[in-house]
Amino acid sequence: MSNDQIPSLLAAARRLVPAARAAAAEAERLRQTPPDLAAEIGKAGIYQMYLPASMGGPETPPLVAYEVVEALSIADGSIGWCAMIATALSMNTARLPVEIGREMAGTPADYRAAGSARSGGVAEAVPGGYRVKGRWNFASGIRNARWLYATATMAEGGTPLKTASGGPLLRAFWIPRDEAELVDTWSTMGMRGTGSHDFVVDDLFVPARRSCLSSDKPRETGPLYHPRSWYVHLWTPSAANALGIAQGAIDTLADIAETEASTLSSSLLRDRPAVQARLGEAEAIVGAARAFVFDTVGKLWDTLVAGDEPSDRCISQARLALVHAMHEAARAVDKVFHAAGTNAIYTSLPLERAFRDIHVAVQHGAALPVYFEAAGKTRLGLRPTEPGW
Repeated sequence: MSNDQIPSLLAAARRLVPAARAAAAEAERLRQTPPDLAAEIGKAGIYQMYLPASMGGPETPPLVAYEVVEALSIADGSIGWCAMIATALSMNTARLPVEIGREMAGTPADYRAAGSARSGGVAEAVPGGYRVKGRWNFASGIRNARWLYATATMAEGGTPLKTASGGPLLRAFWIPRDEAELVDTWSTMGMRGTGSHDFVVDDLFVPARRSCLSSDKPRETGPLYHPRSWYVHLWTPSAANALGIAQGAIDTLADIAETEASTLSSSLLRDRPAVQARLGEAEAIVGAARAFVFDTVGKLWDTLVAGDEPSDRCISQARLALVHAMHEAARAVDKVFHAAGTNAIYTSLPLERAFRDIHVAVQHGAALPVYFEAAGKTRLGLRPTEPGW
């Protein structure tokens, strides 16, 4: 794909790594990406990596987005997480008319979104749009966002509406950040720097042009928005965040092993066979999981770029690689955390934060164990019933 913005994205991410690493403690304290750093990340286009080119966005190939999120996540998991979530949310604009996406992004495009795909509210149709009320959670990066993505159940006269199959009729809405109330709820074990607070709207009018049914297909026709690959591309940055956190933990152990011993022994960590073995195992775990992602997502992308329809096997292998990567990242972090001994428990070292962050990261929907089952079904010639198939 030819887009002048794409090469600059990875260069910008690498340039911002030292600032992200230096801001990690402040992000934890503020419970958000520090505003100055968020402004730089936004200026670089990282929060809108999946915004369509037709709307002024970079329409970034998934493995480029992976490398961008990975670089920031190695520096700090929460800062990388916010880049990942904003990237995923920018993809939803592909379901809107081009002129609406351009209106929201502005010129030059600066689309920064937070929000939730879960139905947290109710909406009723009124002339020109909808009246929306509800409360949504897990709005990562909300303090640095310009738009909120909110999914609501449609109703008429207070009665919820159903789809033809009997499920709730869901509609997505785009709400200006300053038209919602932020509810400070983000007191968590890990990912504290993501600021994933709740937000509330009460009988808010949202014009029809800034909404679509949650089941609507993308209007954009580029390979990034192919309906069959939607969840693969959506969750590729999620795997990048998890493996980036794990790589950051490995790097930290390698660094402290040069100078640190432990309570019961004066022998440096680097000179202990057990530490050497755990570090090697963790490197292999992360490297293998990363290679699986690049192999399967890369094959899927090549298929789409060539204009061919991907097979069930092609889709399932890519989705398997993503869920596998997230769980393997947690396994790798556990190994280096325990190899570091008591050195790992101090908040002055990134290992403690990586341990907390990765065990929050694997609670994300992209890491649901049911996706292992879906891959097994496909391998056995069965049709998965999980979302996105």
